Amino acid sequence: MTATMRAMRLHAPGQSLVPEEIPRPAPGRDEVQLRVLACGVCRTDLHVVDGELPDPRLPLVPGHEIVGEVTVLGEGVTGVAVGERVGVPWLGWTCGQCEACRRGEENLCERAEFTGYTRDGGYAEYAMADARYCFPVHDEDAQAAAPLLCAGLIGYRTWRLAGGEANRRLGIYGFGAAAHILAQLALARGQRVFAFTRPGDDEAQAFARRLGAEWAGGSDEAPPEPLDAALLFAPVGDLVPAALSHVRPGGRVVSGGIHMSDIPSFPYRLLWEERSVKSVANLTRCDGEEFLALAPEVPIRTETRAYPLEEANRALDDLREGRLSGAAVLIP
Repeated sequence: MTATMRAMRLHAPGQSLVPEEIPRPAPGRDEVQLRVLACGVCRTDLHVVDGELPDPRLPLVPGHEIVGEVTVLGEGVTGVAVGERVGVPWLGWTCGQCEACRRGEENLCERAEFTGYTRDGGYAEYAMADARYCFPVHDEDAQAAAPLLCAGLIGYRTWRLAGGEANRRLGIYGFGAAAHILAQLALARGQRVFAFTRPGDDEAQAFARRLGAEWAGGSDEAPPEPLDAALLFAPVGDLVPAALSHVRPGGRVVSGGIHMSDIPSFPYRLLWEERSVKSVANLTRCDGEEFLALAPEVPIRTETRAYPLEEANRALDDLREGRLSGAAVLIP
């Protein structure tokens, strides 16, 4: 008799997830089966569910901030043991052969597969993952660790591509899951954090100040002084020229999102004086290894709200409507 599991599945973009009993996945070569302990709810999940990212695998189990316990090893798996606790990120598989992979830019792999998008993810009791893209997770609190697998990793890559510790005055636009993790890293490195939220969102601004931001205001406001770099986690194209207007000459604006509304035209004067705009695409295994080793040293403490697996739609709605401080996490 085939073993089954509970899962929340997407059958068409724009529709609610459906609770279903489906076959438990069996790992193929180089893969492992995981018992899902927790799965974070990420804004990228919203983009998939809402149809803003094209051609998802359907029907699909979303979710790519997975913390799980290894239960079965597929053929050829080494370096991972049954019973080990691991994390699974957005980038779920790469070919290792295309030009990007050969350049060491596996995050730009031409044939890449993505957890919870083109591969089934963690909104379920069990998940399957490529063993190469499973990172050791030493935190005993799976709920607290789950947001590190995307909000943390993408936030870290965004921060690093913006110049990392070289920046003293760091602006963060969109103070949600990624921002609340990254702010802790920046403050631990002696950086000054300026937080930008939805206009009038007093709760998010208070949250940012509580974490140590020295200034917090609406995204329609100007910071009290020019920024060295601005990191964008809100998917709002209007923020690009706004952020450019607030960074110093030579400053950088880096967007950490996978999707953003159209960027309006803006005068060249905003880009002049060697300001730059850059996007972040996915992550690399090196990012994962570096950040997950760094997180307990800071230490980074995530703020989460737990939801039962069957309430995934409510968690997505709360994220969509801005009703969360920190991150939502599903517990099967």
